Amino acid sequence: MLSRNLEKARSAYDEKDVQASVKAHSGKKRVHEFHKVGQGQYIKSVVYGGLDGVVTTFAIVAGVVGADLKSGIILILGFANLFADGLSMAVGDYLSSKAEQEFIKAERTREEWEMENHPEGEKQEMIELYNSKGYSIEDATQIVTLMLKNEKAFVDTMMVEELGLLEETESPIKNALATFFSFAIFGFVPLFIYLITMIIPQLASNTFLLASILTGLTLFSLGALKTRFTDKSWFKSGMEMLIVGGLAAAAAYFIGHFAKLIFGIEI
Repeated sequence: MLSRNLEKARSAYDEKDVQASVKAHSGKKRVHEFHKVGQGQYIKSVVYGGLDGVVTTFAIVAGVVGADLKSGIILILGFANLFADGLSMAVGDYLSSKAEQEFIKAERTREEWEMENHPEGEKQEMIELYNSKGYSIEDATQIVTLMLKNEKAFVDTMMVEELGLLEETESPIKNALATFFSFAIFGFVPLFIYLITMIIPQLASNTFLLASILTGLTLFSLGALKTRFTDKSWFKSGMEMLIVGGLAAAAAYFIGHFAKLIFGIEI
């Protein structure tokens, strides 16, 4: 519970308004701030799953077009990529998240055991740590002595200050699901126009152009959406993702084109 209004503080910082910053930090009512944890808890999985989905699928589209192969190949390879690569990413996300949480839990258990069996040693470690940060031994001792009044908070601080570990609350399963569905949904975008041409054949002559435009808009939007949680420039973030995706697609297109010339593939 803090007396600071986080949103107003951020706004004051963006505008470099000192008075507004003072006002944001001097509220009379104490408010609980979630620091966007609820909103951004799984944003990394969504953003990177979606980015990988749309980029890899569009790279397949560009490679097939570059090789001048039939459009049916795009749908076959595209949907195979959506499910196979999406599932692979989800499993990888699950295993890495689970392993990280298990490691952090094990380290916390060790720290708690050391606090129970040798508290003076842990106290001395923290004193030395704060001393290395510029505090005098006397000040560091006072800080650590005060912190020891709450053992849980003390261990929390040791996890961050001594080990550089921040305990995560995300569910590995939810992370994996966020990755898979984000990959599948955003990865479907480059294939959408090719499915539409089955219903509206008149679009077939501009299919790749329309797919490129739709994919570009998706990449830019995904990058811009990320700034809701990172407080960066939405335009710059959107352009970064657009450029990365464009470079990957261009590389795939030319590789497909030259592979056809070299190997003479005809399908």
